[in-house]
Amino acid sequence: MLSDPIVVAAVAGSTAVAAVVDLKTRRVPNWLTFGVATIGITMAATHLDGVSPAGALEGLVVGLLLMLPGHAIGRTGAGDVKLLAAVGTMLGPQAIAMAFLYSAIAGGALAVLVAIGRGSLRRTIESTATLMRTGGANAADIEKPGVDNRFAYAPAIAAGALVAAIWR
Repeated sequence: MLSDPIVVAAVAGSTAVAAVVDLKTRRVPNWLTFGVATIGITMAATHLDGVSPAGALEGLVVGLLLMLPGHAIGRTGAGDVKLLAAVGTMLGPQAIAMAFLYSAIAGGALAVLVAIGRGSLRRTIESTATLMRTGGANAADIEKPGVDNRFAYAPAIAAGALVAAIWR
């Protein structure tokens, strides 16, 4: 079922801004994530979308809980965690879970594109295969200084959230 155009526009606009800011600064600032959360809670409180105020808060918590483990192990920035949680206020708990899955798919595709652009696709694939095969035995090698394997993740969140907003 197609979603409400107001929700799609709010998700598209807010995550597009986050993606641009992340690409330029490699950060998703608090003012942005708190603003997105405020918009989502306001939309719910004023019945501009199908998410109740309780659903907006549940979406925030689900988004936070889904992204927090990645941050705890150093794979995701705090701004990315807060961004998905904030978007959860607009989508609610079920749709933000789908947004998380779609974002992971988009993030994988983005990682491949970044590796190609950096000329490190072969090394990335080999390191990932070793990581999977050994249960993380090479994690220190992957994270050592001088290895450029990080990239802005807000664009992946934007793509995943938009797909979830359209098809929620």
